[in-house]
Amino acid sequence: MTTAHTPNDRMPTTWWACEPRRLRRDHEEITAQFSGLVWNDDGAGSWEGRLPRWPFDRPEPEHLTAWIGDEGLLLRLEYSQAYPMVAPRLVPVDPLPEPYEWTQTRWHVNGDAALCLLREDTLWTGRDSVVDLLLKAAGWRVEYALMKRSVIERMTDNGIVDDDRFDHFLTRPPSPHDNTEHSDHDTGGQDDPAC
Repeated sequence: MTTAHTPNDRMPTTWWACEPRRLRRDHEEITAQFSGLVWNDDGAGSWEGRLPRWPFDRPEPEHLTAWIGDEGLLLRLEYSQAYPMVAPRLVPVDPLPEPYEWTQTRWHVNGDAALCLLREDTLWTGRDSVVDLLLKAAGWRVEYALMKRSVIERMTDNGIVDDDRFDHFLTRPPSPHDNTEHSDHDTGGQDDPAC
C-alpha cells in the first residue's frame, strides 16, 4: 500500500536551496567585511552581531567614541524566504530606538522597529549586496547618536557611508548642553517622504 503525500508533509524549501550562489556570495562578503556577525540558519536565516564602529572609506573622526561609545551597532539581519528578491530586515538591538521614533520618517526606523535603509529612488533589486545595507546600518548608528543629542533635525537621505557632511560634529566631544532626548514624542512626522 502506498501512502499519498500531502503538501504539508514536505519540508519547506529555503531560499538558499534555490539560490546557493547567493548564499555563498553573502557569506563571503559579510565575513570579509563584518567579522562580528554570526550566521544562524534557523527559519529563513539571519546574521546577528555587532557592526564595526566606523567601516567607511575615510578616517574615523577623532571623538566618535564620545558620541557612540567604543562599539558599533548591535543588530540582527533577518532574511525572508523571498530573499534575494525582497531585501532583508535589519533590526537594531543596541541601541534600540524608542517606540515614538518608529513613527517618524526622520529617524529612518519603520513601524516594526526595523531600519529603513531604502528609499523610493534606491530600491532593492535583488542583485544588490547586503553589505551595502550593513554599511548604511553602521552609519545609521552614528546619525542616531547625533539625533538623540539634537545636533541634527533629521537623518540624511542616503546615509553617511559616502556623505561626510556630519563628520565635523564628531571631531569634537558632545557638548554638555546637547540634549539627550527630543521633545517630539507625540508628533507623527509623517508629512515627510517615506524613508
